Formats: sequence, C-alpha cells, structure tokens
Amino acid sequence: MLTIKSTSLCSTRTQEGIILLHGLCRTAASMSNMEVYLSQDGYVVLNCDYPSRADSIENLSNKIIDEALSSIKLKRCKLIHFVTHSLGGILVRSYFSRKTDSRLGRVVMLGPPNKGSEVVDRIGMWRVFKFLNGPAGNELGTHDQSVPNQLGRVSFELGVIAGDRSINWINSLMIQGPDDGKVSVERTKVEGMKEHIVVHTTHPFMMKNKKVLRCTLNFLRFGTFNVTESP
Repeated sequence: MLTIKSTSLCSTRTQEGIILLHGLCRTAASMSNMEVYLSQDGYVVLNCDYPSRADSIENLSNKIIDEALSSIKLKRCKLIHFVTHSLGGILVRSYFSRKTDSRLGRVVMLGPPNKGSEVVDRIGMWRVFKFLNGPAGNELGTHDQSVPNQLGRVSFELGVIAGDRSINWINSLMIQGPDDGKVSVERTKVEGMKEHIVVHTTHPFMMKNKKVLRCTLNFLRFGTFNVTESP
C-alpha cells in the first residue's frame, strides 16, 4: 500500500503540487528534508512511501504514480512536478513512457541510474543482492536490454543532478569515471533532458545537500538550475 505524507500549504503556490519518490531500499523519511524545503515555498508536497523491493519497475510505477496522481491532496493542483531520488526517477520515466497526464510539470532527478549501474552488472546475480534489492534492483544494469536503456528519451522537462563523491569505495571500484558510490555521473544522463549538473555529494545523502535543495527549487520554479540569485 502506498503511504502519502502531506504537508501544510502556503497560499502562494497552492495550484502546484510536487510528488516525491524515494530510491531503492529507502523510505519517505529519506526525502523529509526535501519535503520541508519545498513545502516552505508554498507547494503542495506528497512524500510517497512505497515498497521498492516488492515488484518490477513497471508494476511499481503503475501502482505508485497512479495512486499519487489521483490523490485528493493534489485534486486542486493544475500543475504537478516530480522530484525523485535514484530508482524513483526510473519509475517516472517508465510511467510516462506509457501514459500521459496533462498536469505534468517539471521533473528533477537526483542520482538516477538513467543508463543503469555497473554495480548491478557485477553483483546483480548474487543471491544476497537479489534478496536485498528485489526485482526492480535487478532491472538496473547497463546492458542494452535493461529497463532504463529500453525506455528511450524523455518527453518532459527534466533536470538531472548527479553526485561525484563516494563513501562506498568497493562499489566505486566497479564504476567507470566519477561516481556517487552507486552510479557514475555519465550514466545519470538521458537523451531529452534539459539540464544536467554535478554536485560534490554522495548518493545516499544528496537529497539533504543544501546545494541540491537550492538547485532543485530553482529548476521547479524557473526551469533551470542556474539562477543567479538563490531563492
């Protein structure tokens, strides 16, 4: 069952909503800093808690995003944005490769494995990996038939924030080029994205990073990370 946390509303931006989607093996609590930060700017924020290890990417995206978009909390929102971490970004890509919603606004993805991760290539067949990460985790390889690489270009306004600092040196040994401990900077990119930036932060904690928070809000408000004056 999808659990949604709602925040109090400010009157300045009650016609715009944001759906937050956490990453693999995480919970809505991991997005709590982002939730508070964005709600303070007046957005209607839904912080979704979902069983990321329970099903395939396609099935998860259908259930989670359908429920979120139909939430009564977003009923009055004429525009709905997404902010995602890791797997959450692939769920959004999967969903909107099959479906449409006229309210879809901008999307910010934090550390998304848009071209998969070499970590899955190397240890995805291990029994303990399958147990810990579930069906969705095993679909995130870098080969041509992996789910991220089958989804194609994005058709929505997308900004991607990648990290280049790792606290998991074992994983980093499996990854080519600068990485955040889970995915390389290069593999966060996807065809059709509007902007891509790199922040010196790690995969597990990037959603709490002050620069990431500021840049996320910039993109949602203005369609660009590069705003001279911070909000």
